[in-house]
Amino acid sequence: MIYMDNAATTLHKPDAVKEAVMAAFDTMGNAGRGASRPALDASRVIYDTREKLARFFHAENANQIVFTANSTESLNIAIKGLFAGGDHVITTVLEHNSVLRPLRECEERGTELTILGCDEKGRISFAEMEAAVRENTKAIVCTHASNLTGNMIDLKKAGETARRHGLLFVVDASQTAGACEIDVQKLGIDVLCFTGHKGLMGPQGTGGMYVRPGLSVRPLLSGGSGVDTYNPRHPSRMPAALEAGTLNGHGIAGLGAAVSWIMDKGTDEIRKRELSLMRRFYEGIIRIPGIKVYGDFDTDDRAAIVSLNIRDYDSSEVSDELNMEYGIVTRPGAHCAPLMHRALGTVEQGAVRFSFSYFNTEEEVDTAIRAVRELACE
Repeated sequence: MIYMDNAATTLHKPDAVKEAVMAAFDTMGNAGRGASRPALDASRVIYDTREKLARFFHAENANQIVFTANSTESLNIAIKGLFAGGDHVITTVLEHNSVLRPLRECEERGTELTILGCDEKGRISFAEMEAAVRENTKAIVCTHASNLTGNMIDLKKAGETARRHGLLFVVDASQTAGACEIDVQKLGIDVLCFTGHKGLMGPQGTGGMYVRPGLSVRPLLSGGSGVDTYNPRHPSRMPAALEAGTLNGHGIAGLGAAVSWIMDKGTDEIRKRELSLMRRFYEGIIRIPGIKVYGDFDTDDRAAIVSLNIRDYDSSEVSDELNMEYGIVTRPGAHCAPLMHRALGTVEQGAVRFSFSYFNTEEEVDTAIRAVRELACE
């Protein structure tokens, strides 16, 4: 099997991740629930991972890192916990439904929404972003990279626009956390949402968010926290303020091991390899007759994603052929990115997405190129 669906989840993880999860099953109790050795072991592992993520994203301190099940939960906490009726929010057509659906729910409760369009290559205009700011604008909410085209939004420019107008800046880093350097302080990010199972190479069911010190977010959940039991309200102190119930300690142990592996390897090396594999594939298929590729490949400021179609073939049929005849795993369809597909005119056909990982090889890429060529020539 050749796995090229890493934008959905990384299948191949560092060995240390599996080892950490297995070790956690034998040692971890419930963090913050007592002073027994298993409870303290759990607390220690969770805190160590929190601290690693704070260093990784250049947060002010570990308490600004909140654990969630995935970036969807993180984005729901951020969006529903920050915006109310009368607020105006700017977002883009590049967004995943994890951003769009919570924002639509806020819109139903009176939040005003502006969705920035894109050009034929899926690129947004920062002039349009600037022009969209109103007197009641509260935030810019955007993805770092489209999960369909791989196009990246320049966070420096978007952050500068937010700071210039005194707006909150909320970023969905689902496709970039782990593979790109993200400095939340330098970029002026108020909330960074990330998942553990993609570029961070951790287990599914892990994720989190960074929240800038001093920014108050209404919790999505309330309940047990292990502290302040007799308070009828959920604790307001971070990170407990946004963490209710037992955390996925076993998964967090694996995530901590993954972050350590990434920091040892270096995001620059990981990104360089992934982009090299992506570029090899792109150059190998772009001149094949009948192939249409989506996104901006004039720059390497992008995620390691290539989405394509073969003439008018349904993307699901092409993906099935790649899987059954060549053992190549890709993702067809709509990718939970409805507005991007509408902008590209691929609502009916969808697109076949190839997404690359550090653990892919040049030989696998060459096999994928040959497969696309043979399918296009049928």
